[in-house]
Amino acid sequence: MPKKRKSRGRAKGGKGKDSVLTCDACGRIIPRGKAIKVTREQTLVDPQLAEELEKKGARIMKVPVTIVYCVSCAIFRGIRKVRAEEERKKESWL
Repeated sequence: MPKKRKSRGRAKGGKGKDSVLTCDACGRIIPRGKAIKVTREQTLVDPQLAEELEKKGARIMKVPVTIVYCVSCAIFRGIRKVRAEEERKKESWL
């Protein structure tokens, strides 16, 4: 049977079984090597209050938040794009 991707869609390599994570969008259980992680900074303060405080010269702390997506949710939200067949088969990290 032909392989669609050289890495089989994961970053596991030959390390045996991966641990599992849950997608933060749909709750699907996915292997750690296949999960798409997105880190964004969020403030703990209301945006309107933060704007007023910044005008007065206060500094607002931002906390990094990591969100885990499955492949289908990442494509749906525009984090990953659907690639052409030839682009999928070549290794992008080489």
